[in-house]
Amino acid sequence: MRLDHVSFACEPDGLAATAERIAAKLDMEPVKGGVHPRFGTRNMIFPLVNGQYLEVVEVLNHPASDKAPFGQAVRARSEAGGGWMGWCVAVDDLGPFEERLGRNAVPGNRKFPDGQELTWQQIGIKGLIADPQVPYLLRWDDGTDPLHPSKARAASVKLDCLTIAGSSERVTEWLGTEVEETLDGVQVQWIAPNGTPGIMSVVFETGDRRVEI
Repeated sequence: MRLDHVSFACEPDGLAATAERIAAKLDMEPVKGGVHPRFGTRNMIFPLVNGQYLEVVEVLNHPASDKAPFGQAVRARSEAGGGWMGWCVAVDDLGPFEERLGRNAVPGNRKFPDGQELTWQQIGIKGLIADPQVPYLLRWDDGTDPLHPSKARAASVKLDCLTIAGSSERVTEWLGTEVEETLDGVQVQWIAPNGTPGIMSVVFETGDRRVEI
């Protein structure tokens, strides 16, 4: 169980413009991620070191985005002005979470121009919608490691710190394990435990600078 990526819902001027602003701050170019047909969304990827990445995601005008919780979450965050939507923890086994949440994980996929396909299973988006401090969870399908978004391009930027409105106790309860064990060296500052929950900011190390978004 480890922190896999952070998700930023695009701002009102769309995916490309939002990604360009983030690219300017991080001094790196994003990679076109493509469409998630089951969710009615598309994304752009910023590969990071330590097998992590930042995705900027946009909802599409597609029936899937109205039905899939992930599409609903992206739409709601973008309609509120955009910004940090959530964080994601990768696990080897989603079974305990399916049992605890009383529902099955849903499949996700993204096709590459050369025909290769990245596939995974995920769960917990409804939990994120209800309580945005908690991460959603995914399991990458076997054989997809070479296609992991963190490997889309050589990376030099590091995910350093999350500031989350919420409490470590609540997230530990949600995960069923100490939240610190999932963070792989990324620091978390917990603030406003009784306020509106969710990611407030993320700090990245770019070599000689620390950049807060």
